[in-house]
Formats: sequence, structure tokens, C-alpha cells
Amino acid sequence: MPPVALVTGGSRGIGLGITRRLLADGFAVAVLATREPPSDVLDALGALSAEHGGGADRVRYVRGSVADLDDHARYLDDAVDAWGRLDVLVNNAGVAPAVRGDLLDASPESFDRVLGVNLRGPYFLTQAFARRVIALRGPLAALPEPPAGPVATVVNVSSVSATTVSTTRGDYCLSKAGVAMATQLFAARLAPEGIVVHEVRPGVIATDMTAGVRDRYDALLADGLAPIARWGRPADVAAAVSLLASGSTPYSTGEVFHVDGGLHIPTL
Repeated sequence: MPPVALVTGGSRGIGLGITRRLLADGFAVAVLATREPPSDVLDALGALSAEHGGGADRVRYVRGSVADLDDHARYLDDAVDAWGRLDVLVNNAGVAPAVRGDLLDASPESFDRVLGVNLRGPYFLTQAFARRVIALRGPLAALPEPPAGPVATVVNVSSVSATTVSTTRGDYCLSKAGVAMATQLFAARLAPEGIVVHEVRPGVIATDMTAGVRDRYDALLADGLAPIARWGRPADVAAAVSLLASGSTPYSTGEVFHVDGGLHIPTL
């Protein structure tokens, strides 16, 4: 049985790039997303899996929202029933504010929506995932010998907005700053359980979420916003997730992996 990865928001944008990469790496992948199952995308993912020795049975799609805690158990149950194990959780699903605007005009409705999807949902899905992994595995002390690598891995996809202020998107910035702290909290709590937790922090990535600000970021990149002066691609983020999901960094947890062209580097 191949290792099993869960990717929230895994049918479009950055999430689709991650799903594709993990399938190519030999994972079975379960996607959680809010839209109707996209048959064209799922067919293409099944074909990709077949190219790498799997098949359509290595791709599952659960329609639901990470913001709805009732959907968490259904999502986990579906993967465990299909494959009998859980190895990786990628908390990727996220939303931007419906409207960018002055911080002084921010609405509670937007705040609740953005925090619900971007922070509250992943926080409690990580909790549910960890509990299920522990239940499936049993106590570490009961194993005949300690595992050579991580029992499971959680990767939280955040944003440079975790530390970079944007006063027209205060709720989004707060949600991503919260994800950064949640990564540290779960990394510390789950290390004794053999579960490692990391944060991948993208910069300016070309997706449908950023399509509306293309001209603005084209100009900023041309003016030196980041040392690597181009838009990032979903495949760039997926490569970082692939590394962390591989188990090849077994003595690391709580790390922040920047995928931003060097945007986070302070420069004069």
C-alpha cells in the first residue's frame, strides 16, 4: 500500500500542484475541496498516477470545507476506509478577503470567514489527523523499536503575509500569522508522538487567487521586490512540500520553508 497524503484545496492552484507532485512521488492522495468533483481534473490526476505506477484508485475526492469541523471526520474516514493508513496532511486550503479595503473598514463577517477557513479549520483538522494517526499506530512505547523516521508529517501552507503587513488584508495576515504559530505549537506537542510539523511559506505565486493583482505584482517584481525576480509557480511550492513529505529530514520539525524568491530576506 502506498503512503497516503491528504491535501485540502488540492484540486486547483497551489493545491493542485501539490497533489500532482505527491502522486508523482508515489503517494495516494485524498483531496478535500468545496466544489463539485471536477471530472476533468480527477481524470487527469488518475492518468498521472498511472504514469507513476499507480492508478485512478490512488486519487480520492471528498466534497467539503475545511471550515466545517463535521467534514473533518468524514474526510479522514474516507481515506482510512480506502487505504487503511494516514501519512501526510497538507493544510493548503485558504481564502482571501472577498474585498480588499482599509483596515478601519474591515468587517466582522470577512474576519470570521477568513479566519475560519485559513486558521480554525486547519487547526482542528491537524488535531483530528494527529489523533487518528496515533489511534492507527498505537503508543510509540509499544513498538518493538523506535521508527527510523517520522510516523507522519503535517505541512501547513501559509504565506509571506504571516510576517509582512498588508493593511488592506488584515484578516488574511492575521490568519497566516496564526498558522505560523499553530505550526510551532503542533510541532512541539506532536514530536513525542513521532509526528513532525512544518510550514511552507509561499510568496507571490501565480494562481487564480492572484490573477486580479497581476499588474501590481508585475511592477513590484520589476522594481526588485524579490531577489529572484519572477512569479512563483504552484510547482515551486509543491517541490518544497515533496521534500518535507518524503521523510528525508527526520531530525527537523517546526521549520519554515520559504518559497518566495528570497522576498523574506531583509535588504538595503
